[in-house]
Amino acid sequence: MANNYLIHVILKITSCAAPVPSGKYKMKIHANARETDTMETVAPPNATAEDAIAALTRRIEVLEAEADIRRLQARYMFLCDTPLPEFGVADDAERIERIVELYTADAVWEGVGEYYDGQFGRAAGHDAIRAHFTKFWGQKQDPELILNCHYLTSEQIRVHDGGATAEGQWVHMQPWLFSDGKALLRSSRLNNAFRKEPGGWRISRTRTENVFIAPLPATWASDYPSKSVLMAP
Repeated sequence: MANNYLIHVILKITSCAAPVPSGKYKMKIHANARETDTMETVAPPNATAEDAIAALTRRIEVLEAEADIRRLQARYMFLCDTPLPEFGVADDAERIERIVELYTADAVWEGVGEYYDGQFGRAAGHDAIRAHFTKFWGQKQDPELILNCHYLTSEQIRVHDGGATAEGQWVHMQPWLFSDGKALLRSSRLNNAFRKEPGGWRISRTRTENVFIAPLPATWASDYPSKSVLMAP
């Protein structure tokens, strides 16, 4: 009796979130999914307990992948902020290495479109990505960047290939403030790719395109810290 009730509960969970059309139980993860994205994530009406548990497991795996990718993308932004919030980073060279560690060995970082193609170009592989970030933090800049914070929104994450790869789109905004008082507000779109490796999810592509760049008055921000102690023990 208890086993029948458990089967009923599992079937209810795996079917209520995504109605099954015409008795079929294959569904696309999103409206514009590729045919290869079709996954059996909802059990059929006559499913066994094993079928129901397998379908529920696949649904959970997709949710876990989305959560891991969300954290990965947020960590990338976290490491790009100024002042750097990460505690215990000795210098910008270490910051750069922590960013590079987020990428697959064959990853690509590229700016595209009429504003970013020429400004950022394309970097393929760890060495090129490291060199790209060294342009920002590898040497003393004048004027110095003293405030930069990334805000992410409009998230779309899609998991492909049975949970092996994924893509994600975001819009982000970031204020920039320099030591000479110059300030601007930059907004960009991101179209990123991810791959699951033995050590977890990694970024396999960062692709960014300009939305707008707006100058800000020199006095737009005040009372900002020279360093972050947020993550200190």
